Amino acid sequence: GNKEIFMNKTILITGSTDGIGKLTAVKLAKDGHTIYVHGRNKEKLQGVILEIKEVSGNNNVDGFVADFSDLEDVKRMVTNIRNKVSKIDVLINNAGIFKTSATSKFENFDIRLVVNYFAPYVLTNAILPLLKNSESSRIINLSSAAQSHVTDTMLAGVGNVNANEAYAQSKLALTMWSFAFAKENPSITTIAVNPGSLLNTNMANEAYGQHWSPASKGSDILYDLAISEDYKDSTGKYFDNDKGNPKGNFAKAHQDAYDDELITKLVTKTEEIVG
Repeated sequence: GNKEIFMNKTILITGSTDGIGKLTAVKLAKDGHTIYVHGRNKEKLQGVILEIKEVSGNNNVDGFVADFSDLEDVKRMVTNIRNKVSKIDVLINNAGIFKTSATSKFENFDIRLVVNYFAPYVLTNAILPLLKNSESSRIINLSSAAQSHVTDTMLAGVGNVNANEAYAQSKLALTMWSFAFAKENPSITTIAVNPGSLLNTNMANEAYGQHWSPASKGSDILYDLAISEDYKDSTGKYFDNDKGNPKGNFAKAHQDAYDDELITKLVTKTEEIVG
């Protein structure tokens, strides 16, 4: 089979101490890739690293700790990554937050905007040299079916937005930036994905008390988008895993994601805020 031509990839998955991030890490570790997981709790992270090593029989598993609601913490994680890792073939920006009582540790910004958008923006741009050290790198950005126009007030860090609205805005912001990043970095395959709505994960169960699909529906598509040859030329697209069965397809994201003026405004503003 194609085991002979198999290349060991170095893969970083954020938010991978549970949910589809963790399932994806396990699946990729079983293939023998070098896996870096991430979580905000050091003890939990260490436990997950050991667990993945055990179930996969792969010892090339390590991790990084950072609280993504604190951008200074994200920058410390970047320093650790750059000290430990010389190249990254795949970055899966999976860390996300929805319903929570926690508040952001970055100015007055909504915690969902910080964790779901600012943190991956900061992380990705800071480790860009490592992604460029790879012969064919990929970035998979976790979007959502929930996408809502990013308001000026949201980006000004003023006014209280309800969790659903803040989440939907953060996911559209990530998708818009994903498309802009793809254009600016043609050597990297950058794909935004809605991994499937109401998967059986803590996030969906805490938010809605129910689920529609097994969590593996989400991890299976992250796995495919990360390493399957089928997607190596699919940069700058949005994959909707709610469309189609058992697997989704590329589809249209929110209309704002195709509006160059809005995208430029968003990225310029983001740079002012976090740059």
